Amino acid sequence: MIQTPFYLIDRAKLSRNMAIMDQLRQGSGAKTLLALKCFATWPVFDQMRAHMDGTTSSSLYELRLGREKFGKETHAYSVAWADDEIADAVSYADKIIFNSVGQLERFDNQSASIARGLRLNPRFSTSGFDLADPARPFSRLGEWDAGKIERVMDRISGFMIHYNCENDDFDLFDRQLTRIEDEFGELLKRLKWVSLGGGIHFTGEGYPVDKLAARLRAFSDRFGVQVYLEPGEAAITGAASLEVTVLDVLNNGKDLAIVDSSVEAHMLDLLIYRISGKMEVAGDHPYMICGKSCLAGDVFGEFSFPKPLHVGDRLSIADAAGYTMVKKNWFNGVKMPSIVIKELDGSMTVAREFGYADFAANLG
Repeated sequence: MIQTPFYLIDRAKLSRNMAIMDQLRQGSGAKTLLALKCFATWPVFDQMRAHMDGTTSSSLYELRLGREKFGKETHAYSVAWADDEIADAVSYADKIIFNSVGQLERFDNQSASIARGLRLNPRFSTSGFDLADPARPFSRLGEWDAGKIERVMDRISGFMIHYNCENDDFDLFDRQLTRIEDEFGELLKRLKWVSLGGGIHFTGEGYPVDKLAARLRAFSDRFGVQVYLEPGEAAITGAASLEVTVLDVLNNGKDLAIVDSSVEAHMLDLLIYRISGKMEVAGDHPYMICGKSCLAGDVFGEFSFPKPLHVGDRLSIADAAGYTMVKKNWFNGVKMPSIVIKELDGSMTVAREFGYADFAANLG
């Protein structure tokens, strides 16, 4: 038995998402790029590569990882490129997307050898969290002034417009895309490609994938552009869990179970956005599932189980692929989860283990 904690990536569940990815690509003509900011666990890129068109990045290191481990088309984006990064970025990328007109002008000569794009901020989004809202007041994420953009249109061939966040409402997507068409149509028709970013939850249960495909194709045909999507969560939703073991059970007004993992270290977004983890359990025995770090609020959530928990019980925190492995850290020196792949035949492959040497090397 593999020692916990570990992230367990299930290839069969990943296959389900990839099948929907193919359906969308074939129906829409859009290309899909894996958003490495969400999921960059390259031991399963071999499976994803057959169903996606490449990767998109938020930094030089992600860009290089995408080029070396995924291949295919590689888009380079950063909120701000540094002088010592730009040459490497251009060497790894097929397209480079600048966040601002100022960055494009600053690196005009260095980037002229590859296709270039600009991030467009439509000044609205579907995000329910101010922290993640790219259209929040005073946002630094992209340009919105059509007049300012006009002066560099001769130097770019595309836009990246990232404004969706876990958007499972097709009608809302349709309305907002219509706003973009109405407000920026004169610019869009002069481009060769447009990335509509990520955050469209098209692999969610019941999502009208064919309607989305038709809407994307209509957009592509109207403006004569290649459409790109940048799925992160949509590519890997439901495809992994965090496997943990109960270390202690106590009662302090509620029944508590402490496990050999940490929310802050291993599923940080639960704390950042103050949301609960997910467990596929039900029953008459409620417990608060707690992490083992010293942070008082290190809590995965409250769940009910079919029977009382005991030390040594194994638990699965569901939907643990997105924004977890890319954010894991060594807070408190808590053992970092291994990365394990559940193969299509049901066998388990340990792709990576972490130990004290990794902890020490991370600090000096």
